[in-house]
Amino acid sequence: MTLSNISSPLYINAEWCTPKSGEFEDIINPATEEAIGQAAVGGLDDIEHAIASSKDAYDQGTWPRMSIAERVTVLWKFHDHLAARKAELIDLIVQETGTTKMIAEFMQFELPMKHTRALLNDALKIEPKFAPLELTPSMDGRKILGTSVTTHVPCGVVAAITAYNFPLFLNLSKVFHALIMGNTCILKPSPYTPLLALVLGQAADAAGLPAGVLNIVTANKEASEVLTTDPRIAMVSFTGSDLVGSAIMAQAAPTLKKLHFELGGKSALIIRPDANIQEALMAALMGFTIHAGQGCALTTRLIVHNDIRAEFVAQLAAMAAGMSVGNPADPSVQMGPLIRQAALERVENYVSIALDEGAKLVAGGHKPTGLDKGFYYSPTLFDNVDNQSRLAQEEIFGPVGAVIGFDTDEQAIELANDSQYGLGGGIFSADVGHAYEMALQIHTGTLSINGGGGTMLSSSPFGGVKRSGFGREYGADSLLEFSQAKAISFHGG
Repeated sequence: MTLSNISSPLYINAEWCTPKSGEFEDIINPATEEAIGQAAVGGLDDIEHAIASSKDAYDQGTWPRMSIAERVTVLWKFHDHLAARKAELIDLIVQETGTTKMIAEFMQFELPMKHTRALLNDALKIEPKFAPLELTPSMDGRKILGTSVTTHVPCGVVAAITAYNFPLFLNLSKVFHALIMGNTCILKPSPYTPLLALVLGQAADAAGLPAGVLNIVTANKEASEVLTTDPRIAMVSFTGSDLVGSAIMAQAAPTLKKLHFELGGKSALIIRPDANIQEALMAALMGFTIHAGQGCALTTRLIVHNDIRAEFVAQLAAMAAGMSVGNPADPSVQMGPLIRQAALERVENYVSIALDEGAKLVAGGHKPTGLDKGFYYSPTLFDNVDNQSRLAQEEIFGPVGAVIGFDTDEQAIELANDSQYGLGGGIFSADVGHAYEMALQIHTGTLSINGGGGTMLSSSPFGGVKRSGFGREYGADSLLEFSQAKAISFHGG
């Protein structure tokens, strides 16, 4: 199978198969609204096939019984297959997600590939840990010298459910975390971006992954819910909205599955009066326009000191108004479309809500002219936003930024924390030490100072608190999230 196939089947038990229902859906390029192919829609029979295959591979297969080093060797081949197809996959990312080519290359391809290499290297550092020796008197008067060793074993079958915004990134993260630790995995991608999941089936074939270790199934709502309720699924790793996350949590509760959630965000970027304004402006602009604002950790709340706010907003509004919006296949375009019409309508609705709430529109607030096809919306910025408003409290997932003024650092911290979410955030300040002290008081899973490390660091754990989820991805310890600790005790002598 190649990516040029019109009909993309399901990948189950190392075989490419059509859905039992024979149902297919068009895959739409959001920039043009044209179909770029079709994807199978799995039903209950297909999900049952995938679960049975994954469970058999876990219970009877070799993968969970291999050493980590043996699994890593196979997964390097998986990585190398994708690396060799870089140009092809970048083009597919642009077509399927509507992101610009620059973001497709550096954030949606190179970044997850870098993270994948780090995971493979970190995996080789996982070793059993011995507990300190303990002397325990026995009933016959002797002393027993005892200890234990803690190892990490697979959970079982992992259901990985991913979102449409950064599909290759999310798919690779969940699949590699799960497979490195010896689990089998069923990947259920967004119906909007199925091809960037199915390509992992091709990589699995190329790497010689044993049958059933990785299954990839696009599925309707009824079939998808089986992944969160079936007792044969040991763990669910989900990236998406907090509302869907809470529904999955309820569905998984009766079978007490292990859960790993990376959910929504409404992250705050604090701009202190001593900040490097040009750097802060660029970060603020990217915080609500990268990939048309379709990022869970984007800093869409801009908390700006009132001494500099008027000038900051004026410059930021001019920058937003000057961005080129259009088909991301054009290298001069800076921002592409939203994923679908429903996403566009959601943005339009929130702009209307913000105006009703009294926020001041300073840029955008409309669809760009001259773009009759595609789900485009202009970069939009509001000033004078009340932090209690829906604009400031609810995740829009579109190119809309909200500016909130502050007078003291304590007030900035309070505003940042006054949110149901806690995924990301940032601070711009010339006083890095003080910014660090502020960062310690902000309730998020991640936070950057003056732009952070220049990239999403592969060694840093990523995840959130509150309604942004729980569990972490990346960093050496993140692999252990996809395992269970097992302590084996014995006499030391």
